[in-house]
Amino acid sequence: MNLPSIKQLQYLLAVHKEQNFNRAAEYCHISQSTLSVAINNLEELVGQQLIERDNRKLMFTALGELVVEQARMILDQCHNMMKLIEADGDVMAGDVRLGCIPTIAPFLLPRLAKASRDQYPSLRLRLVEDTTAQLLSLLEKGEVDVAILALPIDTGSFHVMQVGQDRFKLVAHKDLAAKLKNLKSFDELPDRSLMLLEKEHCLRGHALEACRLSNTEKIHRFEATSLTTLVTMLEDGEGISFLPDMAIEAGLLKNTNLVALQMPFENAERQIGFIWRKTSFRAQCYRNLGVLAETLLNV
Repeated sequence: MNLPSIKQLQYLLAVHKEQNFNRAAEYCHISQSTLSVAINNLEELVGQQLIERDNRKLMFTALGELVVEQARMILDQCHNMMKLIEADGDVMAGDVRLGCIPTIAPFLLPRLAKASRDQYPSLRLRLVEDTTAQLLSLLEKGEVDVAILALPIDTGSFHVMQVGQDRFKLVAHKDLAAKLKNLKSFDELPDRSLMLLEKEHCLRGHALEACRLSNTEKIHRFEATSLTTLVTMLEDGEGISFLPDMAIEAGLLKNTNLVALQMPFENAERQIGFIWRKTSFRAQCYRNLGVLAETLLNV
């Protein structure tokens, strides 16, 4: 049985990624004719059409989508194999592309990177910061090895390792906070007083769920793009928010007039997890990094 070449699979994935033969050829640094010939040869090899195309558009067939999924797994295994060979069999050596969401990255990654350098000097972390949706997509495509995300989320077929909890606290200007010390329910909050991150950030949903807030009348129309922007807006003294303890402990409120208050109930928290593909044979490396992160989170 003749087998497809690694190059053919790489070209197929490039076309799937770019959804355009010209851009895929540029991505692979080859001519469009070379790319087209390789895809045609692959289709002849499997005896089935993988891509429907004309002069204006293309569409992967159902079989083509399945082949892309398998090709991605094969190339991921090849990539991991070469990294393991380069590291001379040491699972804690070589490069690891580590993704992390923005509401965790500034507060955990610097400490994790330092601890990793101290404990695993042969391991090089290549850090990527992006939203949950983007990191899951990069993970699926094999462009990120492992991701640090906030749970709960739908992680599909990925392996999940929980490494810690991050509690939420109520944050407000010190003058407003003085009026909230005896808060027994968030229904007591003024309407349009709760400032949150924009909907692209999973922290927004996690905060609302963990803090059991269902009354949307309490939510301010302003949506912050980052925790730093959110803190700046809270400094005006009119709004309040739920912020993760991880950020507060890292000094997010330092040199501000904001104070953090305990929640009126327990278990207002999000879970922190390490996520990776089940097909990766560097799982032990990711587990070791997860244990390291767990230690840092529990200090």
